[in-house]
Amino acid sequence: THPHRTAPPPLDPERHTVTQDDLLTRAQAWLAEDPDSETREELDELIRTGANGELAARFAGTLQFGTAGLRGELGAGPMRMNRSVVIRAAAGLAAYLKAKGQDGGLVVIGYDARYKSADFARDTAAVMTGAGLRAALLPRPLPTPVLAYAIRHLGAVAGVEVTASHNPPRDNGYKVYLGDGSQIVPPADAEIAAEIAAIRSLHDVPRPETGWETLGDEVLDAYLERTDAVLTPGSPRTARTVYTAMHGVGKDVLTAAFARAGFPPPALVAAQAEPDPAFPTVAFPNPEEPGAMDLAFEAARAVDPDLVIANDPDADRCAVAVPDPEVVGGWRMLRGDEVGALLAAHLVHKGATGVFAESIVSSSLLGRIAEAAGVGYEETLTGFKWIARVDGLRYGYEEALGYCVDPEGVRDKDGITAALLVTELASVLKEQGRSLTDLLDDLAVAHGLHATDQLSVRVEDLSVIANAMAALRERPPVTLAGLTVVSAEDLTKGTESLPPTDGLRYHLEGAYKARVIVRPSGTEPKLKCYLEVVVPVAAAVDLAPARATAHELLVAIKRDLSAAAGL
Repeated sequence: THPHRTAPPPLDPERHTVTQDDLLTRAQAWLAEDPDSETREELDELIRTGANGELAARFAGTLQFGTAGLRGELGAGPMRMNRSVVIRAAAGLAAYLKAKGQDGGLVVIGYDARYKSADFARDTAAVMTGAGLRAALLPRPLPTPVLAYAIRHLGAVAGVEVTASHNPPRDNGYKVYLGDGSQIVPPADAEIAAEIAAIRSLHDVPRPETGWETLGDEVLDAYLERTDAVLTPGSPRTARTVYTAMHGVGKDVLTAAFARAGFPPPALVAAQAEPDPAFPTVAFPNPEEPGAMDLAFEAARAVDPDLVIANDPDADRCAVAVPDPEVVGGWRMLRGDEVGALLAAHLVHKGATGVFAESIVSSSLLGRIAEAAGVGYEETLTGFKWIARVDGLRYGYEEALGYCVDPEGVRDKDGITAALLVTELASVLKEQGRSLTDLLDDLAVAHGLHATDQLSVRVEDLSVIANAMAALRERPPVTLAGLTVVSAEDLTKGTESLPPTDGLRYHLEGAYKARVIVRPSGTEPKLKCYLEVVVPVAAAVDLAPARATAHELLVAIKRDLSAAAGL
């Protein structure tokens, strides 16, 4: 079993004193109104066999509506993702929209190909219709960016995407956007959560059998037409790619976009090309996880393309790999920060103006590139819900493989348009007899080698994360890897430019400059530490020693930070 991938709810005053009788009463009340025969059977079995530990895990709180809406493991009970939880969430969202004067407004709903996604989407459409709003369902499982695009394209007051992105197969989730086409931010999340909490019984939520619209392909066609806009008319389109959809919903939309653009058809990783909610070939359907790209690299060795592209299962992220004779297997995944810098350099070269934005955990190289190009630059809190809201945004990225290259079309990360843009860049370089790695080298010589890494600790017990954060707050490190900590910020207090968030930021100086950010993940039981070291590079010949230095420093920072956090 996988641990929950949602932060636990704040402890109810009664939580520690939930008796077996309480649990049973709650479980039976839930069972009485559960509309899904599958979860009813599951819960009935737990009650019948007296599985108190399991009942406690499911009934000692509720999934909290927050960062990414809802996300959790599928199953019966308020601490799991199921139709009852989704109907409540939809009813809460509908009540919120009506309280904001949006009665009669359109809510557009998209979904991926995970277990129960289509059911959750249909339930949402029924609840919206029953509440007096208009609802429109996308025609089939489609990438999240198509939903984000559809909200503004159709003039909707809100959008819902049913997806758990790159979480394990047993999970699903519920992501909410408002009419501006961006994901919700405070205080909307808390206001919607309060409306959800106010729903007493599912019997109070009208769910008609019909009355909503199922859209045709017009929205998808409009989105695809828009994808062309990220490319320069007449630019080279020669780069050859291997593509994996990671068992998700990206293939048809990406291959259609590539065909429209006139790129060579991507060679598909056949075993991962079609949607499959079991994700049979990967332990974790996330291109960043070890082993997830193995089949793609195998395909690349057979066809020798210029680059490998992967989407995550809902295709809002884009991973890129390049040939590298130095590594075993001959292919290297680029870090999100490397792709982020490459796309920024490409946009600057194309004459882009406006603001370039990134989250605080992404590489500071973007700031250097923006400054040199004379374009605006902003840092935000983690997540595209913040990046997408930057005034005058022209380009935004986050190190976790998220890129927004067409904010006028999609105010969220979009793995399809990012794939087009990086393939255009690879084509431009190919015509010059150069590669993506050559351009990365140029950026390092121009701005210093910005090397990034992550220390990510997955836990079964969430108190490990709380204890590590407490240890660092009580005894902030004075040096890391021999570099002096010149500033230690507790981001819970907020800064001049950032609202409060649970995180710590350290700036280090000495022979080199470095930066460390530590924060609990918003969507998984992980403590994440983001590290960056900047090593000056005078000329291309200095790159190899600079990389070696950066690698040693990052290893040492990881070691010292782990010790300071008591990990």
